[in-house]
Amino acid sequence: MMGAIAFSPASGHGPGHGSERIAVIDIGSNSIRLVVYDGLTRSPMALFNEKVLCGLGRGVEKSGLLNPDGVAQALEALARFASLTAGMEIKRLDVIATAAVRDAQDGAAFVAAIEQRTGLQVRVISGEEEARLSAMGVLSGTPEADGLVGDLGGGSLELVGLDRGVIGEQVTLPLGPLRLMETGVTRQTGLIRLIDQHLESLPWLPKAKGRPFYPVGGSWRAIAKLHMEQTNAPLHIIHHYTLPAAEAREFTGLVARQGRSSLEKMSGSRRRLDTLPFAALVFERLLKVAQPSKVVFSAYGLREGHLFSLLTPEGQREDPLLASAADWAHRFTRMGDSALLTDWTAGLFAGEDDNAIRLRHAACLLSDIGWAEHPDYRAEHAFLRILRFPFPALDHDERAFLALSAYARYAGTIDAPVTLGARSLVTDGQGQRALVLGLALRLAHTLSGGATGLLKRTSLKINGERLVLTLPEDGSVPSGEAVQRRVDALAKALSRKGDVQLTRAQAA
Repeated sequence: MMGAIAFSPASGHGPGHGSERIAVIDIGSNSIRLVVYDGLTRSPMALFNEKVLCGLGRGVEKSGLLNPDGVAQALEALARFASLTAGMEIKRLDVIATAAVRDAQDGAAFVAAIEQRTGLQVRVISGEEEARLSAMGVLSGTPEADGLVGDLGGGSLELVGLDRGVIGEQVTLPLGPLRLMETGVTRQTGLIRLIDQHLESLPWLPKAKGRPFYPVGGSWRAIAKLHMEQTNAPLHIIHHYTLPAAEAREFTGLVARQGRSSLEKMSGSRRRLDTLPFAALVFERLLKVAQPSKVVFSAYGLREGHLFSLLTPEGQREDPLLASAADWAHRFTRMGDSALLTDWTAGLFAGEDDNAIRLRHAACLLSDIGWAEHPDYRAEHAFLRILRFPFPALDHDERAFLALSAYARYAGTIDAPVTLGARSLVTDGQGQRALVLGLALRLAHTLSGGATGLLKRTSLKINGERLVLTLPEDGSVPSGEAVQRRVDALAKALSRKGDVQLTRAQAA
């Protein structure tokens, strides 16, 4: 255990209370970040997230020493983080240092100064361990990822091959932006030769050809944000933001050629403007050499990989989306077992593949999260909450599908100005499926009043040209005008006629 600090359990019973919380401090070449999570789970929620850009690695390439100003700033930040985590009653606090501290001649002295001033115990990890944890972070947010992971920090680039979720070859290269800035190579052609020499020396890198590339790290996430701004992307969520490789290479090549003033005009943010062209150049050259099929940005990296590595094998095999949705259902739904809705709605979706069933299951788990909102805003709030929440293992079209399903569950439609951006992310077929699922969930909650166990006595099926809702004739699950309206609306979306039937066949 790295720097574990134990406290007595905090009072209260809410999620993420002190007895469960786990924190990670990542001391990188460019930034130091503290993230406090609600617990060691398959899909932990970040309760607190703070970053300080110290630039520890500036000058390491030339002098071999950490940046003195960065050291002073880092010690101040780490003292603050130590005090904060003590006040938050963290169960476990792990402090990890990477390339700059690993490579600097005074790295060990810096670690000793941290421990003396703050009491924090720091673990300096190797390049290979950094690569492994970054890959595990990608796998924590993208199970079965297949292709190449690249984690660009200020001092180094970690590359890891993935084969359907299995970690393969890995390497750490001295290609971080801070290092490149200090090589003395001033012309871009010289930097290109330097970067290409490192990349072309990897005999296994051609295995990435035609497979996805998963970028990790703050600089590359900044490039994703820049692309979103330049293209007016309808959804500004980094995780699983996907680009064709050719488009990504063209854009990163453009960014690599920009000066500071040009980048300021392209983006409202001034952070990372000095290092961004170097990060973009490494990105562009990597795309040229590796020739992936597409770029899938990951918001999950070393910190999430560290937490993932602490889970049991059984915990690692859980679906992170369903684990996160189930956690939401536990926190926000009123009553009943939302998972029962998955079986109840299955008769409307013949021929689903495994991923379609998975998404429908998630939608069912999330179907009651808006109950406490004002009735006039339930649809919009549920929609935006799902659309923007950092769920793992979701492509943008899948995220839009879940959000649209929630909107239909409360509003009975997906046609509204607020849903326009999400509708642009899905196909007509996906939109129609979201509408049908939302209307079915609307019917289920009207029928059961949220006591989803009542649905076991009913069934909903398509029978030829009719949509048939079957209820017990003993009246234990009553019909009514509201139920009939919900049936008719769902039947209309399915281009069928609605029918409510009574039967003795359903068991109580």
